[in-house]
Amino acid sequence: MATTPKPASETIADQQEAVLSSLPFSDRQDFEDATRGLVGRREPNAVAAEDGTVLWDNSTYAFLQGDAPSTVNPSLWRVSQLAAVEGLFEVVPGIYQVRGQDLSNTSIIEGDEGIVVIDTLLSVETGAAALALYREHRGNRPVKAVIYTHSHADHFGGVKGFVTQEEVDSGAVRIIAPEGFTEAAVSENVYAGTAMNRRAGYMYGAALAKGPQGGVGAGLGQTLSTGLVSLIAPTQLISTTGHEEVIDGVRLVFQMAPGTEAPSEMLIWLPDFKALCAAEDATHNLHNLLTLRGAVVRDPHAWAKYLTETVDLFGADIEVVFASHHWPTWGKERVVEFLSLQRDLYAYLHDQTLRLLNKGLTGPEIAEEITLPPALENAWHTRGYYGSVSHNVKAIYQRYLGWFDGNPAHLWEHTPVERAKRYVELGGGADAVVEKARTSFDAGDYRWVAEIVNHVVFAEPDHAAARELLADTYEQLGYGAENGTWRDFYLSGALELRDGQFGTPTETNAPDVIGQLSPSMLFDAIAITVNGPKAWDLKLSIDVVLTDVDERYRLKLSNGVLTYSAAAQSGDADVTLTTTGRALPALAGGLTAEALAAAGIEVAGDASVLGKLGSVLDPGDKNFAIVTP
Repeated sequence: MATTPKPASETIADQQEAVLSSLPFSDRQDFEDATRGLVGRREPNAVAAEDGTVLWDNSTYAFLQGDAPSTVNPSLWRVSQLAAVEGLFEVVPGIYQVRGQDLSNTSIIEGDEGIVVIDTLLSVETGAAALALYREHRGNRPVKAVIYTHSHADHFGGVKGFVTQEEVDSGAVRIIAPEGFTEAAVSENVYAGTAMNRRAGYMYGAALAKGPQGGVGAGLGQTLSTGLVSLIAPTQLISTTGHEEVIDGVRLVFQMAPGTEAPSEMLIWLPDFKALCAAEDATHNLHNLLTLRGAVVRDPHAWAKYLTETVDLFGADIEVVFASHHWPTWGKERVVEFLSLQRDLYAYLHDQTLRLLNKGLTGPEIAEEITLPPALENAWHTRGYYGSVSHNVKAIYQRYLGWFDGNPAHLWEHTPVERAKRYVELGGGADAVVEKARTSFDAGDYRWVAEIVNHVVFAEPDHAAARELLADTYEQLGYGAENGTWRDFYLSGALELRDGQFGTPTETNAPDVIGQLSPSMLFDAIAITVNGPKAWDLKLSIDVVLTDVDERYRLKLSNGVLTYSAAAQSGDADVTLTTTGRALPALAGGLTAEALAAAGIEVAGDASVLGKLGSVLDPGDKNFAIVTP
């Protein structure tokens, strides 16, 4: 049974007073922009599955009214109020956005007869609700094209709420994406998908009750919907900046920005509207260079260069910028300033981290040392609501120098559990450490309490007093956090310490995503799950024949490693699987005779080999421990 969270300490109150006195809370421009152009809202704005399960309910954030309570950083409270603003909005005549319907936005451009959809939200159900809201007010215009700005699931997962696979296959609807989209989208959500999705539950506060002592928003948006994630493969890839397409009378000019917020990303200039879709490269916050859920470290140097290019290409004509999160910015002067400050933000973090890195400072030291210039520190749209200066600096350090800080003491450390046991013994035992930590807690030194009591919990997971003190500490750290995902992580940790693990509420490695695996990516995904030690003495070979594309692969398992080759092989394999490229991803669902037969995969040879391979596959754990060993 969860205990009632303790109120924020006086130390948190002091921190909040400092925030209120240092930032321009009297500036209400963002509130004007976030509500500008409202056309209509869904009443109520809740989306449910066929069985009645609620997948999205923006009304749960109705408490975001008035001044910030003592349990929420006032700056985070402010951006949560803004991000929760919902409805269909006119950006300029002919361009509309649905906001407050998922973590992300969907943008709709009206053409001669139909519409072009830019990004589709995360879930089929929320996507369909967004389209229905648009059509309620603007008419039943057909979808002519869907554009994915980048390879993250909250920008493609709702596509089947807008169009069907059959419509795309018939040529009635085009699906346009940046070069490398499918590989980036699928690999991120499959290769490390289990771990990322579990950690994403923490990052977005998926299990937190909504309210002043729980989830208030993730900074970039409120939270993730929990519906069905879909994916329709692109019919056209864009690879060149300046490439222009005309779709249903709508002119679109693309700017490539790979390696910025996503490995595969592009911005879109709409010259007839003097409007720029900035994808996710310029939103109303400091973005992540390394998300807390995990990802490849992004390149802030390239990010800044692309934003410079954006201003150079479109700054002379631009009148409005809108993005896949948050609200638009209007007026040439304001837009250019917005893009320029965003550019300076990523460039400053990159350059100053490298400067201090080359003086010998480590990532944590640089994170404490670095201070943003006043123009960046005091602009609302550069605040660390989603990414933070602290963890982004550490990400830049990791990008250039990796995990090792050069100190030999950190080269071969004990595991967290073994290190914890030794620290607790050194501190005089678990009870003594907890008692000392209470003194630090009362003094408001929550960072230190978290460090030392975490050792007690890892050394003695059932130590009730340690678990409760650590949960209380995480609450205090969460209450003080300006960063939405930091708050979510801290409060999710407190929740699991008290109530047990909540698993993975939202999964992006969905069947549609897995269905887009190429043969090589599928084989890699299977290889990742091989339990190496268990397979040391097992040798086998499997031929996979794809009849529709005239391809043949030889898979071999030896020395605990599954390898594959498309080159001609001598001799026969132990077993041969014959199927089509579209049906092949069914292998990810299992290697039993029943599963293969259901997918239409023919088996010839020694079918027992498939069982042997299946016996050494070791899929990920969707409920692995985070705050306890």
